Amino acid sequence: MGKKSRVKTQKSGTGATAAVSPKEMMNLISELLQKCSSAIRALVEKIRKKQKGMSVSFEGTREEFFSELMAWAAECGASCDSFEISNFADEGHGLKATRDIKAEELFLWIPRKMLMTVESAKNSVLGQLYSQDRILQAMGNVTLALHLLCERANPSSPWLPYIKTLPADYDTPLYFEEYEVRHLLATQAIQDVLSQYKNTARQYAYFYKVIHTHPNASKLPLKDAFTFDDYRWAVSSVMTRQNQIPTTDGSRVTLALIPLWDMCNHTNGLSMSVFRFLSPQIYIFYGTRSNAEFVIHNGFFFEDNAHDRVKIKLGVSKSERLYAMKAEVLARAGIPASSIFALYCSEPPISAQLLAFLRVFCMTEEELRDYLVGDHAINKIFTLGNTEFPVSWENEIKLWTFLETRAALLLKTYKTSSEEDRSMLEKPDLSLHSRIAIKLRLAEKEILERAVSCGRAKRLHFQKQLDEGALLPLYEESDIALLENADAKLPIILRKLEEEDERVEEEMSLAQIKPDAADLDSSKTPVLNGQCKDLNGTQEDPPGGDAVVKVIEVEKNDPSTKQTEGEPKDDGK
Repeated sequence: MGKKSRVKTQKSGTGATAAVSPKEMMNLISELLQKCSSAIRALVEKIRKKQKGMSVSFEGTREEFFSELMAWAAECGASCDSFEISNFADEGHGLKATRDIKAEELFLWIPRKMLMTVESAKNSVLGQLYSQDRILQAMGNVTLALHLLCERANPSSPWLPYIKTLPADYDTPLYFEEYEVRHLLATQAIQDVLSQYKNTARQYAYFYKVIHTHPNASKLPLKDAFTFDDYRWAVSSVMTRQNQIPTTDGSRVTLALIPLWDMCNHTNGLSMSVFRFLSPQIYIFYGTRSNAEFVIHNGFFFEDNAHDRVKIKLGVSKSERLYAMKAEVLARAGIPASSIFALYCSEPPISAQLLAFLRVFCMTEEELRDYLVGDHAINKIFTLGNTEFPVSWENEIKLWTFLETRAALLLKTYKTSSEEDRSMLEKPDLSLHSRIAIKLRLAEKEILERAVSCGRAKRLHFQKQLDEGALLPLYEESDIALLENADAKLPIILRKLEEEDERVEEEMSLAQIKPDAADLDSSKTPVLNGQCKDLNGTQEDPPGGDAVVKVIEVEKNDPSTKQTEGEPKDDGK
């Protein structure tokens, strides 16, 4: 199974500080649990300084262990003859095809015994603590992070060939310096980034106390080596690599780290698609994430992200005279009177659902009555998100004016202009994390600028229609057929894709979990095939299962497609 693991725990040595007493460290940890957001970073840095040189580490670089990983995989029965691990420069490490792979061909399968899962954690040295700790029981991702740390500290762990190939650090915001985080001020990502850091710090403090005081934690190999840097690494490893997989009988899903599969980099595509370019790198599609989500959860900015978007919160004021009528029309369309919508990088920048909301938001009392009790009122609800059936020219003018104005106001909240951001990105000495942050900030502005431009163009178009006395398209019963072909014409479907994506991504964020068991809900476990990463994978596999994970869809695509990060550093793959 390869050469013997070389694990060392550094408690002193070059650059290490004097040993800190257990009582002093426990006092710092207790203080960390009580700190507010603004004071947490300074205390964390104080703790990190005292813990310098105390983490478990491996002798050698991760690249030196790739051959051991491949040998271990082959020994376990995984398929390894169609690819090799390669360094793709800007994208970091990934899988490189070594032969022609046909569409729909099964080329990668991983035996279940290779996976690190919540179930394997429950059957490990962590099991006793798991049986007593409510947070571990409710949060499979936390369990998986601690499982990873316990196995990393165990010289005889069967997963060491995999663990030794994981990156030593990541580019998630947990690794950003304070000055790098400041580049995200005024962006929509800033609150999530700050919460991610705060909650990770509080989680660490909670588990530090548990590991050092709970009787069922006495056998864990973490008592002498559980630093903040350790936990930050484990959090980022799980957050950037976790997958939902089915149990052996297919009745449930469970959370897992999948060796080799998690080496694949991201590109645009369809869910669960794998692409082979002329590189010939094998890609997978991580899901319809915005760049803010990629930065926060994966640690990279994806150029030309077809699914990039900016969130916008809109609602009908309850103090408005027409609130009841507007809320009723929206309810009939399955749209809440107050919600978080999205402005997209594509054209048009708004979804059918947002178009429907804005139309109702801008309706007059007479127009509202028509959609409530007028002729064909029920069927006309279906037209609210259909661009072919305006409510009125005046209504279209008002809604696009509102959107133009709102996007312009959001642009004014940024401290820098788009031109200034582009100039900053030209600086050769800009740090990688600063570059990622500024790219994200610029991408948000460009989406808002497109929304302003689109709103202005639409406003002028409909003003011309009104001035020229153009006839308004009339809705007929027979026109219902027009609504059956395009998603953009069906707000009533109620899929609310962007809101669902946001909910799932929030649940996916390992660092968003707070160590308050009363707030935890383990009942939410959406099934997300492949690389979409839900956290509460606490279901148990039936005994004796040794299923394989199969990746079967392969497509060819344009070799000029943009790459994962565009930065000269491994993004964690």
